[in-house]
Amino acid sequence: MPNAQKRQAQRFGTRTIVTVLIFIVILFVLLSSVYIVDQTEQAVVLRFGRYARLSEPGLHFKMFFPIERKYKVPTQVVLKEEFGFRTERAGVATIYSALDFPDESVMLTGDLNIVDVEWIIQYRIVDPMKWLFKVEDQRKTIKDISQSIINLLVGDRAIFDVIGAEREMIQMQGQRMMNELFDKYELGIRVTTVKLQNIVPPKGAVQNAFEDVNKAIQDRSRLINEGKQAYNEAIPKAKGEAERVIQDAEGYAVERVNRAEGDVARFLNVLEEFNRNPQVTRTRLYYEMFEEVFLEGEKTDLIDKNLKNFVPFKSLGEGRTGGAQ
Repeated sequence: MPNAQKRQAQRFGTRTIVTVLIFIVILFVLLSSVYIVDQTEQAVVLRFGRYARLSEPGLHFKMFFPIERKYKVPTQVVLKEEFGFRTERAGVATIYSALDFPDESVMLTGDLNIVDVEWIIQYRIVDPMKWLFKVEDQRKTIKDISQSIINLLVGDRAIFDVIGAEREMIQMQGQRMMNELFDKYELGIRVTTVKLQNIVPPKGAVQNAFEDVNKAIQDRSRLINEGKQAYNEAIPKAKGEAERVIQDAEGYAVERVNRAEGDVARFLNVLEEFNRNPQVTRTRLYYEMFEEVFLEGEKTDLIDKNLKNFVPFKSLGEGRTGGAQ
């Protein structure tokens, strides 16, 4: 009896183990058959090592491993490579590494000057299949090709062109040439941005001399801008003053013409009255002349040189502003 119970317990334990193993296998098959692709990703599915299909974002099913395998690729994420510096923590206040990488950034310009160029490239994966299986070390390939192209473009230009006028051209040509080579090597990416961050001579006496030259150039530009500003302020003011003087002169001319025309009209009226009655007009003009001459005088008396006494009724300026009588 004890032997029978023992055999029964062994059979029960064997069945339990088999059941647990079957459950584990089923769970493994289910877990390896269901997968989720994020919104920023695409998944490449291989069947026995050969390309089967491309999965878009969402919930998907596949045959259990090792029949089918999936590889997720971040196709909707902008990736970045840095040259000459490293970002330790990005954010509002970005923290950069204190280490230098001169093997990436120190270059020789076309006029045989040494320049330290810090730059970045941004790219997106556009072909997940090529990205996964056409190139063995994607990041090293990207860095090597990008570095060789920027070295080539900087080496074709003088140092001041690299820093100033040709900077944008280097970025545009670099992006175009990188995309051409990446397409040729079937890397499956597309460069969206090439940005030269900081361009300076190597540290030391060369950098100090270069900064002095650069400061002189900036001072020259500042003085030119100040001169242009002063010119732009002075010329409109002078033009306005000239216009005002011209308008005053034109107004004065109109006033003189009007006054002359009025004087002529008044003279013609006087001449007409004179022709009608010369004696009366002559006398009136005589009195008006005296009134005009002695208008500002006080208690002015007119004396007839042929008389020995004053002429009191000819006294002017005593409360009378009208014509002499």
